[in-house]
Amino acid sequence: MNAPARAALPPPVLIETTEALAALCARLASAEFVTVDTEFMRERTYWPELCVVQIAGPEDVAVIDAQAPGLDLAPLYALFDNTAVTKVFHAARQDIEIFVLRTGRVPSPLFDTQIAAMVAGFGDQVGYDALVGALAGASIDKAFRFSDWSARPLSAQQIAYAAADVTHLRKVYVKLRARLEREGRLEWVAEEMAALADPATYRVDPEEAWIRLRSRSGNRRFLAVLRAVAAWREREAQRINIPRQRLVKDETLLEIAAQAPGDAAQLARARGFPRSVAEGKAGAALLAAIAEAKALPESALPEAPERGNGARPSPALVALLKVLLAAKCDEHHVAQKLVASSEDIDRLAGEDSPDIPALHGWRRRVFGEDALALKAGRVALAAQGRRIRLVPLG
Repeated sequence: MNAPARAALPPPVLIETTEALAALCARLASAEFVTVDTEFMRERTYWPELCVVQIAGPEDVAVIDAQAPGLDLAPLYALFDNTAVTKVFHAARQDIEIFVLRTGRVPSPLFDTQIAAMVAGFGDQVGYDALVGALAGASIDKAFRFSDWSARPLSAQQIAYAAADVTHLRKVYVKLRARLEREGRLEWVAEEMAALADPATYRVDPEEAWIRLRSRSGNRRFLAVLRAVAAWREREAQRINIPRQRLVKDETLLEIAAQAPGDAAQLARARGFPRSVAEGKAGAALLAAIAEAKALPESALPEAPERGNGARPSPALVALLKVLLAAKCDEHHVAQKLVASSEDIDRLAGEDSPDIPALHGWRRRVFGEDALALKAGRVALAAQGRRIRLVPLG
């Protein structure tokens, strides 16, 4: 598997017609892999506005103007469905969300170089710039990172910037994959790809939106109202296509749920909630949702999200487990964040048998087994020079 040097490639091509896109995708259909990136706008909208798709293969580098009049992206989607061609992204989640919203499908098979870099020991969520410097020996021009990609025509500088991302990504992918193959870690990356490859990962269920607010209240009636107002905000933001926080901020939503207003006048008193919205159709829909939540029978009220068994974990044990995590990740050259989160460590310290990723699959082999042994008092931690080692007890 080889990525040709940048100098051997023709200049990037701007694709503005369906015919040109179909010809490009026909050539790329025989490639072992293609690298993909997108430029989109989302600052003022709920839904991402796709502006540009850049893609590179063995001999092609193209910038697809997704907003070109009459352009049909169907040939690109067919390429994404071609399981003989690996689709390579860096930090793929937001890019893939766009395609799932448009087609309902995830490009397959998928490879995310950010996740692969974490598995390969480049640290937590390594930036693309750093990865390109380390593996491709190049630097990224950041001048157009915050460009207005919806403005037309695209400038020559924008096209060159967009093309550079996928050009460098080819060398990054080849070197990362070879490294992971040598270390026997490709299956680790495959496990991580499973969540990214699931279309459900990118679908927002308005009825589940309240969980993201992370209220610590155990009052089920309050949680029912919170669920209702959060679902209202999600649907209304989707309907008028504005960011949810621009419609109603989280703190205002929590206040409304706590007050559970019964009329427009009470609703308008919530800080940051416009009177014009409270007195309009959207406000009436919100009040109706609140009233419905207040009338729910006890059996229909939501339970507070699981937060372990309620026992406060020992800070000392949490600290020990974090030291072990750092030591094991250093030993295996893998990013700590990929193995266990702070919440996972808290649960591991406070619960007997928590169902956390750190106790499954490759993570258990790298960290989980030793963490359980440390917690059970079968091993201890000791400093040895500049490293931490495990000492068996008894």
